[in-house]
Amino acid sequence: MNSTQQWQSVTWFEVDEHQAGQRIDNFLFSRLKGVPKSRIYRLIREGQVRVNKKRIKAETKLEVGDQIRVAPIRYEQKDETAAPVSDSVAQSLLSRVVYEDEGLLVINKPSGIAVHGGSGVAYGLIEALRAATGKKYLELIHRIDRDTSGLVMISKKRSTLKLLQDMLREHKIRKTYAAIVKGQVSLDSVVYVCPKKVSQVKPNGWLQSVLKMPLWFMHRRYQVVLIKFVYMV
Repeated sequence: MNSTQQWQSVTWFEVDEHQAGQRIDNFLFSRLKGVPKSRIYRLIREGQVRVNKKRIKAETKLEVGDQIRVAPIRYEQKDETAAPVSDSVAQSLLSRVVYEDEGLLVINKPSGIAVHGGSGVAYGLIEALRAATGKKYLELIHRIDRDTSGLVMISKKRSTLKLLQDMLREHKIRKTYAAIVKGQVSLDSVVYVCPKKVSQVKPNGWLQSVLKMPLWFMHRRYQVVLIKFVYMV
C-alpha cells in the first residue's frame, strides 16, 4: 500500500504517556507518512482533524488518552521530491550549534531559512538538522520567523520538549530580540503596552504585551535596542 492509498479512510490515534505534551501538528507530521505538511495544516484548519470530537488548532497540546480522528485524505501525490539538503548547508547549520547535551540542542538560526518546511518551502531548519545529524527525533521547542535570525531550541528527547515548552508557557524562559530602530530613542528605556486579545488566558479579556527596550548601541542615524516581552493579564 502506498502513502496515497494508506490514508484514504478515517484514521484514529490514541495518545499515550510518551506522546503527551506534543503539539498536534508535530504529532501528525511523524505519523501521516507521505502527506505534505501543507496538507496536514489544511486538514487542521478545515476541522478534518478532531481531538475528542472537538476542532483544534495546530498548536494544541495533546494529553494522555486523547482520541484523534483524521478524516480521509485524498490528494494526488506529486512526482517531484523535496530538494535534498546539500552537504554545504548541513555543515553550515552544524557549525551554528552553540550548545548541545543529551536532551537539548541550541542553534543560531540564520535569517532566510524557515524553522520547518511547508507551502513552497522544500525543507526548513528542523528537516535540515535531521538530515545533517541523522537523528530522527528532533523537535522544535519554539519557533521564530523565517526572516529573523537567532537562537532556536531543539529537543532531542520527549521529556526535554515537554519541560521547556511548559517553562515557555509559564514565562520562566524569556526571549530577547535585538532590533534596529531608525532615528534615536530619547530615553535609555522605553516601554510600550500592546493589548492583544487572548481568550485562552482570560475569557473575554486582554493580555498586555509589554515591550521593554533598553538601549544597546547608538549611531547618528539609528539605534540598536534589546526588546524584551513581559506578559501581564
